[in-house]
Amino acid sequence: MKHVFRSLAAWPLPLLHALGWLLGWLSWLASPSYRRRWACNTGLAGVTGAARWASIGEAGKLSAELPRLWLGRPVPWRWDGAEHIEAARQAGQGMLLLTPHLGCFEIAAQAYAKSFGLGPDARPMTVLYRPPRQTWLREVVEASRARPGLATAPTTLAGVRQLIVALKRGEAVGLLPDQVPPEGQGLWAPFFGQPAYTMTLSARFARLPNTRVLLAWGERLSWGRGYVVHILPLEQVLEAPLADDMSELTAQINLAMERVIGLCPQQYLWGYARYKSPRSAA
Repeated sequence: MKHVFRSLAAWPLPLLHALGWLLGWLSWLASPSYRRRWACNTGLAGVTGAARWASIGEAGKLSAELPRLWLGRPVPWRWDGAEHIEAARQAGQGMLLLTPHLGCFEIAAQAYAKSFGLGPDARPMTVLYRPPRQTWLREVVEASRARPGLATAPTTLAGVRQLIVALKRGEAVGLLPDQVPPEGQGLWAPFFGQPAYTMTLSARFARLPNTRVLLAWGERLSWGRGYVVHILPLEQVLEAPLADDMSELTAQINLAMERVIGLCPQQYLWGYARYKSPRSAA
């Protein structure tokens, strides 16, 4: 499997996305539980028509593009909203970049590292990371993510401390706030009108002094033409200041995720078990 993964890294992006589209539909057709979860999640969010059906192929592209992004030549991408990052840098603020399961999450971190994580005025990014269970895949992921301007922190107390130190240094931290955390590390908050167990870590970081919260996601362009990395301030998306209460702020972050997903619903990972019960912290 490792050799197949490495060989796919040399494929052109349009071909990988074509393969991914096919794999996405095969996975959807082969798994009744996946189809039920996809239908339930898109129904709750009110996603219909072409965007709903396109999300099946886009989910497959997400998997197929990873070999190229991790091990292959650089892919084309451009910024939309990089001035918000630059403003935080100029102000000496730490940056909390929140990325939902939307589009290509890998390209957002790589684009930041190349644009802002290198040079004399570098502000590296650290992302929270849970290693895959498969040994070969863990080795590939760890090697690919250990790149200049980009570091990883484990999903442990030591990793959380590492993220806090990075924010205090005026660096960037990346989180997926719509990932279901272990029991005791989240709160139940509305997500498309349904209670979802939501991590409080992003809300706690957002309340740290001198921290600017930005939403980031990589939009996948059609026909393998590359990506657009979008950046928006959280308060701009909410059209309101951040709440002081932890539960209210956690709900605000979910609301912001809903609004960002609404900009490109066909590229959200609707098959993700967002409403599952949290696993034991042990």
